[in-house]
Amino acid sequence: MDFPQFPHLKMHRRSPTPLKNLFFNAFPKTHFINHPYRSNKFISSYLTSLQLTPSTAQSHSPIKRKHTLRKWDKEKLRRYSEKLRDCAANRSVNEGKAIHKQIMESNIELDSHLWVSLINFYAKCGCLNVARQVLADMPHRDVVSWTALISGFVGEGCGTQGLLLFREMLEEDIRPNEFTLATVLKACCVCLNVEFGRQLHSQIVKSGFFSDGHVGSTLVDLYAKCGELEYAEKVCHNLPAKNAVSWNSLLNGFALMGDDQKVLRLFSRMKETEMKFNKYTLCTILKGCASSGNLKTGQVVHGMAIVSGCQDEEFVSCSLVDMYSKCGLADDALKVFWMLKSPDTVTWSAMICCLEQQGREEQAAELFCMMMSLGLRPNQFTLTSIVSAAKDLGDIYFSQCLHACVHKYGFANETLVCNALITMYMKNGSVDDGFKIFNAMSQRDLVSWNGLLSGFHDSESCDGLRIFREILVNGFKPNMYTFISALRSCTSLSNSEVGKQVHAQVIKDSLDSDCYVGTALIDMYVKSKCMKDAEKIVNRLNEIDLFTWTTIIAGCAQTDQGEKSIHYFSQMHKDGVKPNEFTLAGCLRGCSGIASLKNGRQLHSFVIKDGHVDDPFVASALVDMYGKCGCIDDAEMIFEAMESHDTVLWNTIISQYSQHGQGEKALQAFESMIIKGVLPDGVTFIGILSACSHLGLIQVGREHFNSMSEVYGIPPTIEHYACMVDILGRAGKFNEVESLIDRMKLTPPNSLIWETLLGACKVHGNVELGQRVAEKLFQIEPEVDSNYIMLSNIFAAKGMWDEVAQIRASMSHQGIKKEPGCSWVEVDTQTHVFLSQDTSHKRILEIHQKLEELEERLFSVGYIPNTDYVLHNVPDSEKRKILSHHSERLALAFSLINNNLNKMVRIFKNLRICGDCHEYMKLVSSITNKNIVIRDAKRFHHFQDGACSCQDYW
Repeated sequence: MDFPQFPHLKMHRRSPTPLKNLFFNAFPKTHFINHPYRSNKFISSYLTSLQLTPSTAQSHSPIKRKHTLRKWDKEKLRRYSEKLRDCAANRSVNEGKAIHKQIMESNIELDSHLWVSLINFYAKCGCLNVARQVLADMPHRDVVSWTALISGFVGEGCGTQGLLLFREMLEEDIRPNEFTLATVLKACCVCLNVEFGRQLHSQIVKSGFFSDGHVGSTLVDLYAKCGELEYAEKVCHNLPAKNAVSWNSLLNGFALMGDDQKVLRLFSRMKETEMKFNKYTLCTILKGCASSGNLKTGQVVHGMAIVSGCQDEEFVSCSLVDMYSKCGLADDALKVFWMLKSPDTVTWSAMICCLEQQGREEQAAELFCMMMSLGLRPNQFTLTSIVSAAKDLGDIYFSQCLHACVHKYGFANETLVCNALITMYMKNGSVDDGFKIFNAMSQRDLVSWNGLLSGFHDSESCDGLRIFREILVNGFKPNMYTFISALRSCTSLSNSEVGKQVHAQVIKDSLDSDCYVGTALIDMYVKSKCMKDAEKIVNRLNEIDLFTWTTIIAGCAQTDQGEKSIHYFSQMHKDGVKPNEFTLAGCLRGCSGIASLKNGRQLHSFVIKDGHVDDPFVASALVDMYGKCGCIDDAEMIFEAMESHDTVLWNTIISQYSQHGQGEKALQAFESMIIKGVLPDGVTFIGILSACSHLGLIQVGREHFNSMSEVYGIPPTIEHYACMVDILGRAGKFNEVESLIDRMKLTPPNSLIWETLLGACKVHGNVELGQRVAEKLFQIEPEVDSNYIMLSNIFAAKGMWDEVAQIRASMSHQGIKKEPGCSWVEVDTQTHVFLSQDTSHKRILEIHQKLEELEERLFSVGYIPNTDYVLHNVPDSEKRKILSHHSERLALAFSLINNNLNKMVRIFKNLRICGDCHEYMKLVSSITNKNIVIRDAKRFHHFQDGACSCQDYW
């Protein structure tokens, strides 16, 4: 036949036993010196188990030798053989031993068939040493008895020992038959000894056994399982009598290698030969589809199973469940699973694992409970999957029950199960229980350490970083999960210094381009306000997924870099990555920060197109964006269009009502919120107290402040106390303010309290208290310019120019510069920025001309500039000039030049608007019939028809 020979085999044709010589070359004699099978030490214990009489035991053998041969009825011998065969099939060890004892006590002379039946019984029941001794006592050993023993060892997974027995058989000059050769090839397969398999293959061809279908199929299986797929394919295609078994072995080999395309080609070729496939063929193909995730092919095979009537076979159905599970189609897997009459533990485990991996933990738990109620015994993979599901259920009682199951079924020392238990307890906050399991483990791997480390993702303790150091000290090489956990610990601690050290280790281990590690690094740097470092990582990543894009976009928004949020969103869109609700909300927050209404509206269109308009998270971001861009009507419209409102959405609209001077609506919204059963939180009361402050509602403010702890159980924070200080300070109740600060449960008061009080001192010109408060601020935050400017303005308002000069000198000495007044306006999709007294704009002459025109009209209706708001020691004429070129007036004039047809003007300012500009804007809104919206550092002012929404109380 045309088949590759093996030139390295040197066989002598004249040798009477070539296989024996071959085996002696493959297994040196030293392998058999003091071989355990030569010893009879086990016999005494075996005789004891049979409870033989002393006279019987003297033979030192489980088979008593007869000196006088007697003839017995052949029918009786046959019955003994049949009983032993049944015991072997059922693995009924004790019953078989009893039959063996009965045979010995009956003084029967065994024929060769009964000898083989005894060997086969002990071998099939795993009593390999006893089977070996029975063969040793057999008076005339033949190839059938040797094959039975070898088959028993191979069946128990003892491939190497099977090969050693094969050598002993050859030593006795017993030539193998086709069954022996097939069994020895299986032994090679078990111990993956492909070299000896090749040598045996050569002799099989020469001796003419290659044409035997069983031997040929076993050869294919050997090469396939040893990864020699080229040999396996050649053997399969050159077999004289091809059969489904050989094809299945070949298909299985390629399936194990994950080459599902090759599996399909071979299957097509098999069908072309009109070879009838069976259920094992379909299962093999399904296994390949499962390992490679080839759903389409798996579905085709499912259809073939239905057409061929194999779908009802439990074996095929279990393979279908496994295929659908590994392809992530839990619902399809469940449909097949429910049709199974009696799924085994492996199938239950596959289904539970699938549900857990698809995030359907509750269904996984229900399925596990159903499995237990049916009396099935879980294996370690079942328990690992359900324990992994329990980590996300947050049910500590269920978790403890699973832990008890682990002990009950004897898997408490299995590393895989213990690792899942550690992670489960850590994720559920039971850190002590997680540590107990970890400390009790005899063998820990990196997964064990990672599970322990996962419990400190959001912890403010340093235990996470300590565990990371121990991982390195113990010689483990961190993987991506280790680094992600360590970086999340750094994020929780806001410890960028240690984070940079972890980053260095990431680079050292060549994981800096990994998407998941990169995302953790970006998040750590973003939370630490190190945006440049975060952007560097984004630029170095080979692949950026949705979560990474969302992290950097949200990070830019949180650090007041809205332009970059929009830039990264555009880049993500170009890369074809579809945003989710969190990405959209993050980018909308970025638009809010820079008041970019145009980009915000475009994002709103994107939200509607992608179907996220009903998402409460996105809705809150839209309400916030429109509110901060000065479009309170649009914000209100989105809020009212939502069918359900959560606390965040209520908080957003209440805050925007308050910021836009619509305090009454804010209080009404709060009442509606309570009526609808939505509980407020601390953020809700910040919005309500701010509304009370803007409206000057002192008593209402007190009532809401007290109700926080008394009615809703919400302890006041610094922000709430600052709101009360603002309410009382604006009303000039400084004695009550100081009393409130003295009674504060949060001590000592931080800068926010003193900054709020200093602002009230400026409003009321309280120099004495203002000085005391400013001194405290200079100690707490000596580098903040606004504190110095506020005190300077208090002095200037009282004409205390010497004190003003001292403040200015102190700032200059410390290198502190005043933030200049700045306003910006969006015209024709472009943002134009103006500084106070700015002359740099290319259309500054037109702007000045427009301002002069407005002043002429304003003077005609009685406008008189209030130079008290110019806090500089200069003549009145100079003060008037300074007032006329404040940044918001420049922005207004430019907007009026370019937006004659637009009735709405929106201006944004970094500082608080001064009193004179406030009056100026009221008058301009009247004479121009424009709605002017100005967002200053504190709130929105809506100027319309000569009035402001703040009612001159700001």
